[in-house]
Amino acid sequence: MAGDDHPSPLIESRADLIEAMARGCRPESEWRIGTEHEKHVFHTNPLHPVAYEGENGIRALLAGIEKETGWVPFYDGDNPIGLRNHEIAGGISLEPGGQFELSGAPMEDLHGTAAEMDEHMRVAKAVAKPLDIHFLGLGVTPLWPVKTIASMPKSRYAIMTRYMDQVGTLGTSMMYRSATVQVNLDFASEADMVRKLRVALSLQPVATALFANSPFADGRDTGYLSFRSQIWLNTDDDRTGMLPFAFDEGFGFEQYADYALDVPMYFVIRDKKYVNVAGESFRDFLEGNLPQLPGEKPTIKDWEDHLSTLFPEVRLKQFLEMRGADMGDQAHVVALSAFWTGLLYDPVSLEAAWELVKEWTEEERDYLRREVPRLGLATPFGRSAIFDVAAQAVGIAEAGLVRRARLNAQGRDETIHLAPLEATIRTGKSPAQRWLEKFHGEWNEDVTPIFREAEM
Repeated sequence: MAGDDHPSPLIESRADLIEAMARGCRPESEWRIGTEHEKHVFHTNPLHPVAYEGENGIRALLAGIEKETGWVPFYDGDNPIGLRNHEIAGGISLEPGGQFELSGAPMEDLHGTAAEMDEHMRVAKAVAKPLDIHFLGLGVTPLWPVKTIASMPKSRYAIMTRYMDQVGTLGTSMMYRSATVQVNLDFASEADMVRKLRVALSLQPVATALFANSPFADGRDTGYLSFRSQIWLNTDDDRTGMLPFAFDEGFGFEQYADYALDVPMYFVIRDKKYVNVAGESFRDFLEGNLPQLPGEKPTIKDWEDHLSTLFPEVRLKQFLEMRGADMGDQAHVVALSAFWTGLLYDPVSLEAAWELVKEWTEEERDYLRREVPRLGLATPFGRSAIFDVAAQAVGIAEAGLVRRARLNAQGRDETIHLAPLEATIRTGKSPAQRWLEKFHGEWNEDVTPIFREAEM
């Protein structure tokens, strides 16, 4: 929503910048699992993207879900652009190309995450069916170029679209035709944040390989298993990447704040409207030297908004956001949360994961980030391939979930949610590789069957 009903205090000192992240520290008893996922939307009769307006558009889909759930709409100008569940944190929002995103409520365990996913898809599909709207679980829409995809009426996206053409070659592809799953996890202290961030950054390419699910674009085989991940390599170098400074001695909240200060801004919200400040410096803003708002200094909310426009492979806010995976089917969405929860929320597994990656160099981490989108689990690494690291990581995560011992009503622990990854390790094939076998075989290099087979 453009704006906030509660005024935010001005930033008074450098400590305020740090506190915006440090206040996320919480005891283990309060750690939660937040899962966000983006689904492509499409019509089948004929096969084409879904527009915002119209009796069968995304606005109508939002209205139907509002009626079904009682969730409250929020707006950009006169346009509803999402729904909020005020009973528990969470809601629905729209990505630039209409990707339909659920920002899940913070859950105590993965069984809650799975139940939330089931209920969300039940409601969404029931409302969408009479509108001939369908949901696609892939990392990149496989058929349509950016120019054919309708833009959602969110002011920030108009600002970002213009800026993307200045800083990268595939930024608009990121915005309009990619979709991801994101897992948000807590930390207890600055030291705990640092350890988790370093493990998560190192293993993010491993997650990309395990969940690779975007081999197609423009109706063809792109040559990448995760074209979504490749898109991010060509989006905006200032705000993406592997954060090599996070491995420097002495790294903490303050060093991340310094990094964020040097990332160019996108916008500032004033009077519930977006002010285009794309490319400007937040450091100048702190001095009251922002050309678009002369003499005005930033609030804490301005800083928090700015932190949300950074897109590294793992993002730090008041929690850590894992950002390296393609969208998949329901089971893979929950499996991503299971993977990271098992690795990071059990102290024994966290230590084992750190032992797995602690000797990796900056060059090795960068190499994996750049090669995995194309080669996936077959990416050469060490004496073998990243597949071996992936198999170890899944095993460490599974052991962590066993130790968590969170049982569902049937007495089963959270390891049940790793089943898709166990299948990938058993076969050696990611979802993308399985799609490519069909594309070059029974589909006769026609990508359209995937709209049926990958429909959620």
